[in-house]
Amino acid sequence: MKETIVVKIGGNASDQLPGTFFQQIKTWWDEGKQVLIIHGGGPQISQWSEKMHLSVKKIDGIRVTDSDTLDVTKAVLLGMVQPKLCQSLSNAGLPVVGMNASDNHLLQGKYLNQEEYGEVGQVTDINKTWLHHELKNQIGILAPLAQTEDGHWLNVNADMAAATIAIQLGAESLVLLTDVPGVLNSGKVVPQLTETDANALFQKDIIKSGMMPKIQASFKALKNGVDKTFITNDLCRQGTQFQ
Repeated sequence: MKETIVVKIGGNASDQLPGTFFQQIKTWWDEGKQVLIIHGGGPQISQWSEKMHLSVKKIDGIRVTDSDTLDVTKAVLLGMVQPKLCQSLSNAGLPVVGMNASDNHLLQGKYLNQEEYGEVGQVTDINKTWLHHELKNQIGILAPLAQTEDGHWLNVNADMAAATIAIQLGAESLVLLTDVPGVLNSGKVVPQLTETDANALFQKDIIKSGMMPKIQASFKALKNGVDKTFITNDLCRQGTQFQ
């Protein structure tokens, strides 16, 4: 539905949300928009993995996830990051509900490449009817974990999950909120970015591998019906808009 806005919050961003974040969410809510927030938790997952003496490895921005790392990921996302975000929005006077894949088969998925990434998946389907119904009355806070048909949990890159969910919801906008003001070139924000320009900047090593999932997610959403996609560190500033 075109009145739906999907916001993805990175793990670093979730720890330092400015007042403008809550103001913009409230503005959208007051305008009658449905708002779904998808949260990552990469830094927190890495921190707790190291405390548990588990290896921390990423390939092109995707976390390699064995069964122990999956357990840590679930505990951090569902037991730490999501409750903290829910509390922050609730404290700001917003109606909010935490969500995860096990709610009415909300996020269904399949393995991305089990040999290379382990317990990592991609979202293949969502329970659109249930989700739209829930978003009529409250702001959703959703963890990027999916379940296979037989109920096995999968870790999903939050950027790619947000793009797929935005597409399936028919969202009007996808905003990837991170800890940088947008895609940077020589320290300056690139205000508008085409796929050709993005590939050129990546080849020159100006865009690093950690940013690539965000850029790929943005273009995927844009190509599949989402009207606008952005990367920013402030919901009140456009940052980089994709074209």
